[in-house]
Amino acid sequence: MPETDLSDDATSTEMADMRTAWAEDRTMLANERTFAGWMRTGMACVALALGLKAVFKDTDYPLVAKSVAEVFILVAILIFWAAASKSRQTQKRLDDHDINAQSNRRMTGLAICLTFGAAATGVILWLL
Repeated sequence: MPETDLSDDATSTEMADMRTAWAEDRTMLANERTFAGWMRTGMACVALALGLKAVFKDTDYPLVAKSVAEVFILVAILIFWAAASKSRQTQKRLDDHDINAQSNRRMTGLAICLTFGAAATGVILWLL
């Protein structure tokens, strides 16, 4: 892909290449926003698990309440890894031009951290 700095007498091919480069940059940024959205969704599942544990702490069936809370912890972990996987696939197909996209390594690291946090939350919920 060419540089996105055009001369005053750019050809239509150069302008089309520049628009393509900008479109790839926008798609890379959209990929990052989508990844962040999925991370928020996963964290909302963890919050829902905490809420279920709090609401049903005095129930006659504590194992049922804990089990349902754990389902949401597992869903959160699946969401974290699905988001990381899809983000990697998208980044492999695209090149960044005028932006500095987040690396796959950073997104995977975030998924790892949130997975450990969710798993630890699940263990704590089970032990309470």
